[in-house]
Amino acid sequence: MFSFSSSSSSSSYSMLLAISIVLAFTPYESNAQLNTTFYASTCPNVSSIVRNAVQQALQSDSRIGASLIRLHFHDCFVNGCDASLLLDNSGSIQSEKDAGPNANSTRGFDVVDNIKTAVENSCSGIVSCADILALAAEASVSLSGGPSWSVPLGRRDSLTANQGGANTSIPSPTEGLTNITSKFSAVGLNTNDLVALSGAHTFGRAQCRSFSGRLYNFNGTGNPDPTLNSTYLTTLQQTCPQNGSGTTLTDLDPSSADNFDNNYYANLQSNRGLLQSDQELFSTSGSATVSIVNNFSSNQSAFFESFAQSMINMGNISPLTGSNGEIRSNCRKVNGS
Repeated sequence: MFSFSSSSSSSSYSMLLAISIVLAFTPYESNAQLNTTFYASTCPNVSSIVRNAVQQALQSDSRIGASLIRLHFHDCFVNGCDASLLLDNSGSIQSEKDAGPNANSTRGFDVVDNIKTAVENSCSGIVSCADILALAAEASVSLSGGPSWSVPLGRRDSLTANQGGANTSIPSPTEGLTNITSKFSAVGLNTNDLVALSGAHTFGRAQCRSFSGRLYNFNGTGNPDPTLNSTYLTTLQQTCPQNGSGTTLTDLDPSSADNFDNNYYANLQSNRGLLQSDQELFSTSGSATVSIVNNFSSNQSAFFESFAQSMINMGNISPLTGSNGEIRSNCRKVNGS
């Protein structure tokens, strides 16, 4: 395939070797097939269509931004960013919506349907549901005061779901740092990605059932989680009484519930992280996460920059590209079903 003259063979070989080494260590090779101008000629207005739809949804539902970014997150951790989470139950599909991490907690599917309809009206059969989730996540963050970034696009939609994978692969709010770090590592995300992406909990709400174990009987001790600020503990116990409703909602960031900022990290420093998975980022002695929390708390620009890059990294998890998968016309079902 390559021919060398005797004088240049050594340097040419070195260059080829360098290129092959780079390729060998590029994670998720299909990432290279995603690009920010993927729809430049086929659906040039897609970003603004998605942004306008998210903005409209935010006017009537202040939680929807956090809910939409969560859909993208829960989708990407299961078989990659392929919109498998959006598929409803059917004869051949066990929906990921019914998996433990998603049942009665993931929301915003109707907004995704509205976005898909608007996009289809502008450019039918062009834009995948997986790309819509990635674009909606970016719009949700930037419209709430957070960073904006150019979203790499070109994902295609899966033909199936993986309910079992959703039950095992998605990080849980009640898991320890070691387990969560492993789940991030399994999809090619590092410790900085973990701390940055956890910062999405700077907006949105959580149900009592996702943290009530910390309030009364932490790890079977019969006592509250010792890392919880005592004043905050009292407030949470009033919101979530011991035998109360597990679905009552609490702000993830009590200081600025609907704004995307770096207050989340200051909350961790004062032992006001709502979820165990959040507080362990700061309270796990000797962990590499502690210094990252401190940095993001003192430097919002550093957080925003890391968050945007980590969202791009997450969006690059094993996308379907080329002739794999399809462009669903209805995000809830595979074409022809």
